[in-house]
Amino acid sequence: MTALLEVRKLCKTYDTLCAVDGIDLTIDGGRCFGLLGPNGAGKTTTVEMLEGIVTPTSGDILYRGKPLGDEFRRRAGIMFQSTALQDFMKVREALQMFAAFYPTTRDIDSLIRQCALGEYLERDVRRLSGGQRQRLLLAIALVNDPDIVFLDEPTTGLDPQARRNFWDLVKQIKAEGKTVVLTTHYMDEAYQLCDELVFMDHGKIIAQGSPRDLLDSCFGDVILTLPCGLVPASLRDALGTCREHDGLLEIASQDVNATLAQLLGAGISLEKLKIRERNLEDLFLELTGRELRH
Repeated sequence: MTALLEVRKLCKTYDTLCAVDGIDLTIDGGRCFGLLGPNGAGKTTTVEMLEGIVTPTSGDILYRGKPLGDEFRRRAGIMFQSTALQDFMKVREALQMFAAFYPTTRDIDSLIRQCALGEYLERDVRRLSGGQRQRLLLAIALVNDPDIVFLDEPTTGLDPQARRNFWDLVKQIKAEGKTVVLTTHYMDEAYQLCDELVFMDHGKIIAQGSPRDLLDSCFGDVILTLPCGLVPASLRDALGTCREHDGLLEIASQDVNATLAQLLGAGISLEKLKIRERNLEDLFLELTGRELRH
């Protein structure tokens, strides 16, 4: 079966900077594919090449087995991280204008219902809230009824409720059989939405797989947290790998019962103890390090 989007030895250089260094990817239909990495990892450049906006220095990008061309442009939807809309334009007018760019479009009324825009159709786009604006931009990305939708950090700046509502929309899109390519800095968002993840750093792919598989392959422990002041330094070496973060001591434990016995044996109160599974933020830091990126 031919992949929806296939990437072979993709490279992009700017003078002496190699932004993307010979990556290979296969994106199958009907799935949410997440691209993660620290600032400067090459993910934005990669997505811009996949979208057909940036020309690769070398390598191939194939849509249904063929180079990107008119068919891809008709069947792809893009929601940019920031999109400028015409001043004084109303929501309905924006949808109608973008629909006019394509020979085949989705029913506008169904898009309005799906993206919950019915109350705002006569509102100036400048007066939309953050969540309302993102739903409009998603509707615009879907107006040509695309096979593949690119979402570039779509929930940045949204409040938790608006983010969750947007997640529901993405899940609806995927349920329709559409493919979603997502870039995000929110690890909980990637875990909730993505079937497959690719981590990039320094222009290369450093890890790839489902969120659960990646976590299981990298970690075999859980994290116990206690206020730092409760655990003396003399005990920390005996507990194993410990790290201070935001006033809490994080203890990595492969045997929770044994760790709890050590704490109790040392007279440590467990009243404020919390135990959590490893998450994608842990994996992100494990793969890319903790140093500040510019």
